[in-house]
Amino acid sequence: MESGQGEIPRGPGWRFPAIFIGLVVVDTLLAAFGVINIPIAPGVSGLYIAVAFMIAFALWFGGWGVLAAYLGCILGAGVAGGVPPLLNPLWSLADLWQVLIPLAAFRAFHADPGLWTRRDLGVFLAFGWLANNLAGAGWGAGTLALGGVIPMAVLPGAFWSWFLGNLVVTAIITPLLLVTLTPRLREAGLLVKGTWA
Repeated sequence: MESGQGEIPRGPGWRFPAIFIGLVVVDTLLAAFGVINIPIAPGVSGLYIAVAFMIAFALWFGGWGVLAAYLGCILGAGVAGGVPPLLNPLWSLADLWQVLIPLAAFRAFHADPGLWTRRDLGVFLAFGWLANNLAGAGWGAGTLALGGVIPMAVLPGAFWSWFLGNLVVTAIITPLLLVTLTPRLREAGLLVKGTWA
């Protein structure tokens, strides 16, 4: 066999699709862990650690990270958490909003995911900690209630459990990931500057 035959091409064209596959696997496993080990309602975890990683992945890898979060939620939280199959794709948009909002804000305000300045940290707190988790909890809990998965009387509890749990994990884990790993990913040329490259 000649050298290079049968190997996966390692050029820039394959780098992000390969990262995307890895992100889907990690997001799926983390999402399943949360909804199986710390369940609050179908697909809802008291401490959804996956979201902390999903946000960092989106800020580092752009659209690849956003799509990986959505698929990871469908497979890990939705399927493992018992969300009905017809509702799962709509319900899983909650995780998409939770990572798309900070990505859009970081791009719009030219904030650095390494959180180098107080301004960068402010953008993270406003859009990667508060607004996104508010939108995700509202969408996710609301979709479960409107879809008949949980009674309307349980909606406030599901919302607050989702929202407060996500605030905790994203306050602790996401900044730690961003501050420690962003410089390394930047040096390796792995940060996505636009949406896909």
